[in-house]
Amino acid sequence: MTSPLPRRIARVRPTSPHAPDEQFFVANDARDFDSAAGTQWTVVVSPFPGSRANANSPAREGWGLGDVVSQDSFAFLAPSVPVNVLGMAHNTGQPGRDLPPQAFHKAASSVIGPGEAIQLSSTVGYVDPEAELTVVVARAARGLTLETARSAILGYTIGNDVSARDLQKTDELWISAKSQDTFTPVGPWIVTDLDASNLEIGIVHNGHALRTAGSADLGWNVAEIMVYLTSFMTLQPGDLVLSGFPAECARIQPGDTVVCRVEGIGELHNPVTGASWEDLPA
Repeated sequence: MTSPLPRRIARVRPTSPHAPDEQFFVANDARDFDSAAGTQWTVVVSPFPGSRANANSPAREGWGLGDVVSQDSFAFLAPSVPVNVLGMAHNTGQPGRDLPPQAFHKAASSVIGPGEAIQLSSTVGYVDPEAELTVVVARAARGLTLETARSAILGYTIGNDVSARDLQKTDELWISAKSQDTFTPVGPWIVTDLDASNLEIGIVHNGHALRTAGSADLGWNVAEIMVYLTSFMTLQPGDLVLSGFPAECARIQPGDTVVCRVEGIGELHNPVTGASWEDLPA
């Protein structure tokens, strides 16, 4: 029995004209993401039925179900609007597996999409990016087992778990270190039916490729993470689970560019700037 081919699903906003909060879900079945077919997307129903935050905007000319839209006619958004954004702490290799699994919450308000700026305040200190294979939850899920975990996963995207290292030392719960505005870039799309067992993960910092690693280097794998999380909470459609960062990172500062790469998914590009809110009048 052959496995289904991966499909890409994205949440997008038409570039012109558009309403401020307009969003549509589109899908692409081309195997070659860079081909001509890979840039032609079809408007589809939301992959998160029942989630009002993840509903399509009212259809308009050229943006009805089944319409084909070119990639140059829209901007990619974060691939879902999550209720929960969760990450796994200390999840690298055998040392991570020797510890009990431990998760942390990131504020949903920290999520940004491809091309949006990671904004660093002047007092934030040392900040690292972390490229992570990220689970996109398909449905409400509680009490998953290793056998049922996959049924709750729509697919995978790329997440950047931006982390303020100085604040991690002083904030035991990592809230200020992980949940600052813009500290969770995600995207550019979801890839379904992807074998996540050993995907190469890495970062390109200011054009320089850092040492990569693989999802096989995680202490706890995706299915085990889903079992752990749903043992004490209900995951919701569109929730994001960042699985951990096994590769090399480098300090980011305003003026930098960060590209997070995950094999089989693609690249997530974000510039780094100073915090815009610091320029606002008091």
